[in-house]
Amino acid sequence: MNIVCIGGGPAGLYFGLLMKKQNPGHQITVIERNRPYDTFGWGVVFSDQTLGNLALADETSARAIQSSFNHWDDIDTYFKGEKVSSGGHGFCGIGRKHLLNILQQRCEELGVALVFETEVEDDQAIAARYQADLVIAADGLNSRIRTRYVASYQPQIDARRCRFVWLGTRKKFEAFTFAFKQTEHGWFQAHIYQYDGVTSTFIVETPETVWRAAGLEQMTAEQSIAFCEQLFADILGGHSLMSNAAHLRGSAMWMVFPRIVCQRWVHWQEIGQRCVPVVLMGDAAHTAHYSIGSGTKLALEDAIELARCFAHTDDTASALETYQRVRAVEVIKLQSAARNSMEWFENVERYTALEAPQFAYSMLTRSQRLSHENLRLRDAAYVEDYERWFARRAYAAAGLAVPVTWGAATPNETAPPPMFTPLKVRELVLKNRIVVSPMAQYSAVDGTVGDYHLAHLGARALGGAAMVFAEMTCVSADARITPHCPGLYAPEHTQAWRRIVDFVHQHSDAGIAIQLGHAGAKGSTRAMWDGIDQPLERDNWPLVSASPQQYLRGVSQLARAMTREDMARIRDDFVRATQAAEQAGFDWVELHCAHGYLLSSFISPLTNRREDEYGGSLENRCRYPLQVFAAMRAVWPQHKPMSVRISAHDWVDGGITPDDAVQIARMFKAAGADMIDCSSGQVSKAEQPVYGRMFQTPFADRIRNEAGIGAIAVGSIFEADHANGIIAAGRADLCAVGRPHLANPAWTLMEAAKIGYSGVHWPRQYLPGKQQLERNLERERQLAASSSGLSPQQLAARLLES
Repeated sequence: MNIVCIGGGPAGLYFGLLMKKQNPGHQITVIERNRPYDTFGWGVVFSDQTLGNLALADETSARAIQSSFNHWDDIDTYFKGEKVSSGGHGFCGIGRKHLLNILQQRCEELGVALVFETEVEDDQAIAARYQADLVIAADGLNSRIRTRYVASYQPQIDARRCRFVWLGTRKKFEAFTFAFKQTEHGWFQAHIYQYDGVTSTFIVETPETVWRAAGLEQMTAEQSIAFCEQLFADILGGHSLMSNAAHLRGSAMWMVFPRIVCQRWVHWQEIGQRCVPVVLMGDAAHTAHYSIGSGTKLALEDAIELARCFAHTDDTASALETYQRVRAVEVIKLQSAARNSMEWFENVERYTALEAPQFAYSMLTRSQRLSHENLRLRDAAYVEDYERWFARRAYAAAGLAVPVTWGAATPNETAPPPMFTPLKVRELVLKNRIVVSPMAQYSAVDGTVGDYHLAHLGARALGGAAMVFAEMTCVSADARITPHCPGLYAPEHTQAWRRIVDFVHQHSDAGIAIQLGHAGAKGSTRAMWDGIDQPLERDNWPLVSASPQQYLRGVSQLARAMTREDMARIRDDFVRATQAAEQAGFDWVELHCAHGYLLSSFISPLTNRREDEYGGSLENRCRYPLQVFAAMRAVWPQHKPMSVRISAHDWVDGGITPDDAVQIARMFKAAGADMIDCSSGQVSKAEQPVYGRMFQTPFADRIRNEAGIGAIAVGSIFEADHANGIIAAGRADLCAVGRPHLANPAWTLMEAAKIGYSGVHWPRQYLPGKQQLERNLERERQLAASSSGLSPQQLAARLLES
């Protein structure tokens, strides 16, 4: 093959040498605009895993690269005058120029033609000149070729919200270092790593708004460098900062990171009488934020994969199809992690209320690739110390005695993992951070729960969770989703629930909560196994919503818009149900304002088109749900908690966004809510959610750390490692686990056993139903004292009767 690589960066050079090594008969030319052995940039970071991949692909260049690396294991985080260190991370740094020099030399050894100081203005002309069978477009972030064939590649380019500058220093840093500094304008952060024996990369980053407020837009390059030197003087210890981008003047040295995702990576074009593919590689095809150091890794691994594809087939089209299919999956995984990391750094201020140990933990786990147990494998001492720190604060906040063996000075006992630390909400103390999500069971009869619910909820209460949520319980007969949904609008409902609540309190150390809701336009449907969201075939009841609505167009009933009389009546229904929940003995009440049900229909602009004071702005749309909540809070005991479930993202253009969710949470906090249960979607069938592990946790993270209210994380949390990481990082206060508990009522106990934790059960004096149990125990003592003449069998019978 005749192969032309446009761009002499890591991708173009490495693909060239791999293909030449694979088949010396290939004629390969790499065209670079810079001079020979000249480049810009500071250091490049690789993980130990990436080095292993390079060794397998080309041992000669890998050996040269490895011998030039500066290796480190530790990450140091400087925040609010404290330093937090963790080890075992296994990274290497090398100068970008030196890396390219090694690859250039290896190309020359193998016979790859290197053409320097050539700016490619027309890739078609270059392809014709070299009679190319394959053109590699490795021309970087600002790829001309990607722009020229934009209709084929379909790139999505998202310019992010931070400004950053690449600098260097002669100070040697023994660890990968992150430093955070607060100014009167906002927060700056530095990413620092040594990459050779004398030099370290020093990237300074801050949000665009802070950058402008600090006046950096008007500064010269020299002034910007002086500003950064002064800001990070304590970290630099007298050393200066320097730039190697003399071609960039003034504020141009501060760049904006573009997140690039291409739908397709191959463009076919006619050159003469031949059809020639132009293939994107490296930054031209995709970018990964520098905070996870993977841009060069992606470029090299692109080259490895495409070379592998050609090794397995002579059919160019087939090789390219496999290349895109395989690499697209790997790239999207890394880009997802990079996006999480990038957004964490874009929003550093969100986490600055955290204490230094938790701030550092949050930063380490920001990408969701590095989990709690991953950290333990890397540095067990760090994790054990952090768990003791976290547990001491959790026990103290819950008003419980902190074991002296968890002391910071001489620890000699393992503390509970974060998910098994207690949490106090108002006067309720939960034994751990796991709750069973409300899950519709469609097993009630005329709104009355029975033995099925006793078994369902009772089993899960015995399974180790701190609290079980009963499924959405409807405040009136016409509030039900299906005829099989439970209610709390008749005396027999209260009595039936009381039986279940008493069982949970008397036979477990779990609390029990009830979720109250109204189905709205999603009501009068069949049980899900008879057709989810499908209307009843007969005996339908009328539906109401914020505005006229048909949930399934052409299928569902048409719900009419609520009148003021409807609003008053349904508000009173919620109040009566709340009072009944107290009579039944529930520990916690949650108001359902999510998933397109009645109160959700007011909040989302997709379903609220009212023109009165209950429609329009977000504040107006939240007015009625807030009125309902306030009326409930007024009759619910002050010592008992209340939460609100919201859809933090409608996943539809024009619907609720995570930004809106923060504002919604603030409004409910002001109304007296203790926690926000952070779900999403199910408001519109047009939704396009992005699923994945813990995919809704970022909503809880934002609400907890921006709105300043407790948060419950939900969604694809299915192992202890997930829960421990979420709680330890302060992304949520509780994890609601649904499907795993549906499959295994003892999921919490099972996960505890998996991680080797045995202290799942709660000391009797801390039981959530403490007052009820104390009353039971006192009644037993009184009976025993007055029945001393009874036989044991008679006494047992008397106690059972009581």
